[in-house]
Amino acid sequence: MPLEISDVANLPTRYGDFRIQSFKEAHKEHLVIFTHDIPAVPIVRIHSECLTGDALGSLKCDCGDQLAYALRTIHEHGGMVIYLRQEGRNIGLLNKVNAYALQDKGYNTIEANHQLGFAADERTYEIVTTILGHYGIDTIRLLTNNPAKLEALQGITIQERLPIIIADNPHNKNYLWVKKEQMGHLL
Repeated sequence: MPLEISDVANLPTRYGDFRIQSFKEAHKEHLVIFTHDIPAVPIVRIHSECLTGDALGSLKCDCGDQLAYALRTIHEHGGMVIYLRQEGRNIGLLNKVNAYALQDKGYNTIEANHQLGFAADERTYEIVTTILGHYGIDTIRLLTNNPAKLEALQGITIQERLPIIIADNPHNKNYLWVKKEQMGHLL
């Protein structure tokens, strides 16, 4: 299915003024939030949707804090957030809530996904290369702790990996430990 691309619109936010553009593939619509002036080697954050963390301020994860950090950093230094519609590590909102219920019973995030019949992480990143290509970008500074993102970007030169350091809290301490110790995140 061909990719459908929206017009560009302005997006003033609490983090600064940005521009936005949407990319629609099959049944998913992704969003790119970018600065008016994109540097030759921009800072890029690939952020997977997390309704509970991004919009509701959940303390069970670090997603909302990572998104806020990325938007502040990108506003200051130039670049873009590629917001992928991959809720719950791409298991969907309904299954994410079911995974939360399993976590309430003592399962960690990986165990909960496995109980529901999913891999620890179902996300993919092929669309990112297409989106970056649309903007003529082939070299980036990647804002991430996830080594899977470093490996997934075929044809893109990652000049530098910039870490996102977020303080833990009593609700996400185990979640962050699992990300580091079992998923290899660079925390």
